[in-house]
Amino acid sequence: MSATANPPSPSGIETDGDRVRFTGRVLFLYDSPDAIREQLDGIDLPWDRERARIDNISTDEITPGWVCFYFDETLGEYSLVGLRGGAIGRNDLANGGFSVVVSGRSKGCGSSRETAPYSELAAGVRLVIAESVEKIYGQNCQNIGLLTSTDLGLVDRILAGEWIPRAEFTHGLDPVARAIIERGGLFAYNRARLAGEESPPQPATPARAMTLVEKIIARHAIVDATTGETGAIAVKPGDAVFVRTHVRFSHDYTTAMAQAAFKAALGAQARVTEPETVFAFRDHLTFLPLVMSDAHKEMGLDVQSALLGTIQRAFCEEQGIRLYDEKPDGSGSEAICHNAVLEDLGLPADIVVGTDSHTCTAGALGAFAFGVGSTDMANTWYTNDIRVTVPESVRLELIGHLDEGVSAKDVMIYIMSLPFFRDSRAIGTVLEFGGPAVASLSLDERATLTNMAVEAGATTGIIEPDEVVLAHLAQLRPGLSVDGLRDRLLAADVDARYIERFEIDLDALVPMVATPGDPRNGIPLTSLDREIRIDIAYGGSCTGGKMADMDMYAAVLRTALDKGRQVADGVDLYIQFGSQRIKQYAIERGYLDLFAAAGAHVIDPSCGACIKAGPGVSTSADQVTVSAINRNFPGRSGPGQVWLASPLVVAASAIVGRIASPDEI
Repeated sequence: MSATANPPSPSGIETDGDRVRFTGRVLFLYDSPDAIREQLDGIDLPWDRERARIDNISTDEITPGWVCFYFDETLGEYSLVGLRGGAIGRNDLANGGFSVVVSGRSKGCGSSRETAPYSELAAGVRLVIAESVEKIYGQNCQNIGLLTSTDLGLVDRILAGEWIPRAEFTHGLDPVARAIIERGGLFAYNRARLAGEESPPQPATPARAMTLVEKIIARHAIVDATTGETGAIAVKPGDAVFVRTHVRFSHDYTTAMAQAAFKAALGAQARVTEPETVFAFRDHLTFLPLVMSDAHKEMGLDVQSALLGTIQRAFCEEQGIRLYDEKPDGSGSEAICHNAVLEDLGLPADIVVGTDSHTCTAGALGAFAFGVGSTDMANTWYTNDIRVTVPESVRLELIGHLDEGVSAKDVMIYIMSLPFFRDSRAIGTVLEFGGPAVASLSLDERATLTNMAVEAGATTGIIEPDEVVLAHLAQLRPGLSVDGLRDRLLAADVDARYIERFEIDLDALVPMVATPGDPRNGIPLTSLDREIRIDIAYGGSCTGGKMADMDMYAAVLRTALDKGRQVADGVDLYIQFGSQRIKQYAIERGYLDLFAAAGAHVIDPSCGACIKAGPGVSTSADQVTVSAINRNFPGRSGPGQVWLASPLVVAASAIVGRIASPDEI
């Protein structure tokens, strides 16, 4: 396998000055496996704008987790093999001669994995058309030279063989994004930038009222590219700036691809800038050998996945990067990346970037934290800055108090079920949580809110830091003091502008679940019109493996034991820690004995089942899981159906044997 992440040579597209013409076929991802199969078999179906197309195609469907073990053009062989309905197999997209793919809303939702658009590009696709394109996926497309559009009117013009001005694909974009597309990708742009041939616009917005994220961006915006000076007077939505980063991290799925891009663009001797602010994590694939299928082993994926770790360790040693590795005694990983950022690395008002969409978890600290692709990470390793288009913000005012049995997970499932989020109107925004109820939430519960902002389509979530955050940081990190952190306490201006405001009354909330297929499928648990028997209950991941989550599992299981009940027959309950510190917290409180007495399987720290890489995954389509993870896209945690719920509901369901609330024990 070639260890390169250079985009493949273009085909299926012709260029004439500032115009392009697509010479390949158009694949319509109609909401019918038979229709997709017909096209793959060589039949060109007519374009029917009114016919239903597949919505919410996640990056898990474009490149399922096992496909991400590759990081070169091999990805093109497996593009879209995880698409619901099972119509697309190995090399089907690549052998079909398609240069354009057309789908429905919210293309590229879910993970930030750059393998998804890269696989499409490697399979010959040159243009993705969808009613809406998710932010990280869209930026990854820009970075590698894959064109995107939300203009369905282009389809008829493409089918007619029309030459299309390149400006059609840059209309409405900021100057940096436009220049990246015109240059053919991020590295081509940055070569021109470093050579003085491209000059990104300098921040020029006059003083104005700002949201919390706008204030952080303004504080760290680079105002002089020559000296690296930072600090703009103000920014506004749409401004294109480069900002200095404070924490940059990648994990074992992504480090290999990022380092390949880094060296391919800058040379084998390229060095990471300020490696003391760069971190790597062996956290996603720790327990993969326990669940890898024989079929995948026969494909050599056990060897391929191990190679990711080998490359990561070598790169970290070469570059002087701190690696949060697996524990030598076999007791799991040191920490899931997002938990470690909360515990060890992030601070209020920081800029945190990571090659994972749930980087937004650190927004609970009051940091501007967001996921990026491998090419963006490779770039920031060298420049220590990252491009940002200042996003619009949505204000979520939390009032009231959570009743017993209701948690932050229920809050997020409820929020995502609102039409604004279900209809993809939050794509690329910031969810800014505020209001009097925030003060009553622990840092862990706040982290659940920000962690799942990306499931709502947002770039990130953020919460104004307060004394709760400062006290937590001072307790966790020797050397930090509450007084020393106070200059990092930023808050949105009272007259800041938001594109939408919501008031969320916590008093009115009830336990929620998200039905299989999408985290935005939220419904009240009480609205279930039938019993949903379960096979698996999973409590873990960055979302459901925190200290507060352990408290919730323990509270429910203790009640069950007091009533003489244990995990129901036929149900497997898995509880997994997000870090070694969280595991130690559980040990000190006697939770391990409690979990064991209740019949739960305890798993050492790692991502695991959330990414279909550890105990707790389903193995057949008829299995039903209730899970505390953050997303339930098709195939994400195995072939079975996944319902999302709070840690309280997960534990209660394990006891009852069906999806149930704690008061049903």
